Amino acid sequence: MHAIRPVGRGASARKYDILTALGAHALAQPKAEQRRVLRLMTLVTARYNWGRDELAVGQREIAQLWSVDERTVKREMAELRARGWLVVKRQGARGRVTEYRMDIARLLADTRPAWASVGPDFVLRMETGQGEAPQQVVPLPVKGDVAPPDLSPGTEWALAQGLLHAQDQASFASWVRGLKRAERAGGRLTLRAPSRFHAAYVQTHLAGRILAACQEVDDTVAEIRIVD
Repeated sequence: MHAIRPVGRGASARKYDILTALGAHALAQPKAEQRRVLRLMTLVTARYNWGRDELAVGQREIAQLWSVDERTVKREMAELRARGWLVVKRQGARGRVTEYRMDIARLLADTRPAWASVGPDFVLRMETGQGEAPQQVVPLPVKGDVAPPDLSPGTEWALAQGLLHAQDQASFASWVRGLKRAERAGGRLTLRAPSRFHAAYVQTHLAGRILAACQEVDDTVAEIRIVD
């Protein structure tokens, strides 16, 4: 089975594949297991830091998200650890929550019987890493050499643009150069595009490449958001 790591190019699709595998597994199980997997999926969707491969959330916050008490949270998290889906990265201490990571290989192995319910294309993709539609990035015509970006601001976005320019000047000139750094909130970097179409195209075709470049210069960047 091909190892699926939800980082870099194609990361968004791989995250959806992991959640799809979980959902298909849950739907074939009794109600108690369905509820447990739904809780995990909700927690992962809301709070998992894919860039750091980390889940760091307190029991009180999880209880609020799941609409349960903290005793239930302790029981469910213990069950997820026992089956190997969650692994402790760093044990909590006074003033610090326990940090977990998902053991994706174990999770996929346990959900594998349900993959066929999704379809043969899904099985092929999960087993070999093939079958995904290639991302077609269409550069607009560019004449001559493309001037490199200004690196003097020293921000993660300025430095990442330098990498993206070196990788593909045409794509940089067509789609990346027009993006402006809007804000940084924790691990999320927001970039502003000149139009809605531009934002949608970059989000669909280049977000993974942009995220990888940003993480190469600043590993605290966990998410890229493109707005217009």
